[in-house]
Amino acid sequence: MASDDALGSLGLQGASTGAHALSLPADAYGNDPQLEVMWAMKAYNHAEVYFNLISSVDPKFLKLTKMDDDIYKIFRDTFKDLDIKKLNPDDLKSDEMKEVWRPFCNQFQGLIEDFNYGTLLRLDCERDYTEDNTIFATRAQFFAVEIARNKEGCNDVVFTSKSPKCES
Repeated sequence: MASDDALGSLGLQGASTGAHALSLPADAYGNDPQLEVMWAMKAYNHAEVYFNLISSVDPKFLKLTKMDDDIYKIFRDTFKDLDIKKLNPDDLKSDEMKEVWRPFCNQFQGLIEDFNYGTLLRLDCERDYTEDNTIFATRAQFFAVEIARNKEGCNDVVFTSKSPKCES
């Protein structure tokens, strides 16, 4: 895997320094290319773990946080008509939607660990993480959308397509 090569190239001291750097607040550093690569690897690893999880466990039984039900209710109260099955990047990134997402996400500060960290989110829930099917979102956005996808059965197709089929 490419991320393993990049991590290995850092060496023990580089990886340790990187781990420390990733724990600092964002305003503690500028645009360090090595740090950007470490953030990208962390986001990719999170996406890979999550996709493996919904591929092997029925998503409707998953609990992503201690407050899934609250997040879901607030999300659906705020975004009643948002098509979570196939997101449009403007649903998250347009100036108009940023004004709605910002207070939504900020209400989870202190409730969702790392609520504003960057995370990868699939646009089309029936497809894997690929370059053309992935958008960078905050962790609060990721949880809101994926909890809704799990509760509303949108991620079922991933689980059923990856589950072993019984042959008679």
